[in-house]
Amino acid sequence: MSPWFRDNVEALAAYTPGYQPADRSAIKINTNENPYPPSPKVFEALARLDGESLRRYPPVLWDEFRRAAAAVHGVEPEMIMAGNGGDELLAILVRCCCGPRRPLAYPVPTYSLYPVLAAIQDAGVREIPFGADYAIPEALSETAAGLTILCNPNAPTASFVPVDRIAELAGRLDHVLLIDEAYVDFAEDNCLRLLAECPNVVILRSMSKGYSLAGMRFGYVIGAKRIIETMIKVKDSYNVNIAAQAAATAAIRDRDYFDRNVRRIIDERERLRIALGELGFGVGDSRTNFLLAAISRPPARKVYEKLTERNIYVRYFNQEGLADKLRISVGTSAQNDALREALEEIIRQG
Repeated sequence: MSPWFRDNVEALAAYTPGYQPADRSAIKINTNENPYPPSPKVFEALARLDGESLRRYPPVLWDEFRRAAAAVHGVEPEMIMAGNGGDELLAILVRCCCGPRRPLAYPVPTYSLYPVLAAIQDAGVREIPFGADYAIPEALSETAAGLTILCNPNAPTASFVPVDRIAELAGRLDHVLLIDEAYVDFAEDNCLRLLAECPNVVILRSMSKGYSLAGMRFGYVIGAKRIIETMIKVKDSYNVNIAAQAAATAAIRDRDYFDRNVRRIIDERERLRIALGELGFGVGDSRTNFLLAAISRPPARKVYEKLTERNIYVRYFNQEGLADKLRISVGTSAQNDALREALEEIIRQG
């Protein structure tokens, strides 16, 4: 090993983000972005930024966003922490809770960043396979971990664990349970009510999916003050820039626009699910803004490659349990129609 870096970092298999095509005409439905623009109020908020705003460092504790999000969720502002995307907040909590003798636990398959964050901290992982129909595995409460993460709704399976089952898990753990609700805007339920009864629960939310702010990189967590205060200890001094704070605050306050946008995606999700089923894909229920679609003939990898040749980008995971599937983000009506037409041709050609 090189003497320049820690051995665990040298050996690290880095997270692979979804491909970002430079061609704006590409049909990009591979990274679960919202296909519609943000609220007009976001652009108004950004236009109000002036030289003085940019000259100064941004608010350290995201005061205006905290107040706006607290009002939306019915919690105290001190129960909220903002970050440079949900990934930064995941990294902060892993740094707080995990290390060489404090592993990270989570059910699999799930978001592939989790093991990378553990490896950076030289922490082990306890990967427990989901139960039937993606139920919480019993063994997840028996890992002796420093932190357990449950992505719900889960990526990439699009499945959803009922909140009462999560409450039972939280009650069996003697450490922090992070519920990654990055996709919960598209589900019928969420875990916010657990905060009153489960002091070890912290909830992660994203502004990338329902609010169309993936390019701004803004996420936040909601949890007990003890958890938030500890996470703040290890964050960067000014971890969210002023433009992102302004955009996120405006977006979360515009509830009417948010509700309409989410409804459009849910409606398109159902239309796309039906279309894929008619083409022979196996598609389960989804509580997210994407579908996990299984196909065996032609092989999923071949379909993925043929779509790429047509400038249509979906996500393919070459790993156990997922190699016969494609993860497809819900696009606009026009994008979903173009995908369906391309898939008809690819399947017909075999």
